Amino acid sequence: MRRVAVAAVAAAATLVLAGCATGTVSATSGPTAAAAPAGGTSLSPSDFAAAAKLPDTTLLDVRTAAEFAAGHLPGAVNLDVQSPDFAQRAATLDPGRNYAVYCHSGNRSKVAMTALARSGFTHLFDLAGGIGAWQSAGGEVVTR
Repeated sequence: MRRVAVAAVAAAATLVLAGCATGTVSATSGPTAAAAPAGGTSLSPSDFAAAAKLPDTTLLDVRTAAEFAAGHLPGAVNLDVQSPDFAQRAATLDPGRNYAVYCHSGNRSKVAMTALARSGFTHLFDLAGGIGAWQSAGGEVVTR
């Protein structure tokens, strides 16, 4: 009887661990953060997903239009940080909103957050590791 109980516990632990290893993150479902993260914070995919669901939060993809078209987070807005009109387009954004910023690997999102902060934006956070980390965590990517 004891072996059966040990085997059952081991099987349950395996399922739980397997579920964690292949867990998914979502920008549209799942838990929502209790509060916005501190400005300039880099978040793990799961924390980013939770914070992105906060009211008045815009998902901001700062990669090129071609990268965006190839796959982006659901509901994201594209604003290429390397575009010559980045500052002009950023000036049309509401500085009172939260911005969940991401790129391919996390480098361009830092550049974008710095530029936005210089323009008076204070509610900025980014996805550590970019969309690559998001996909590795099982995050949904869409092409429409």
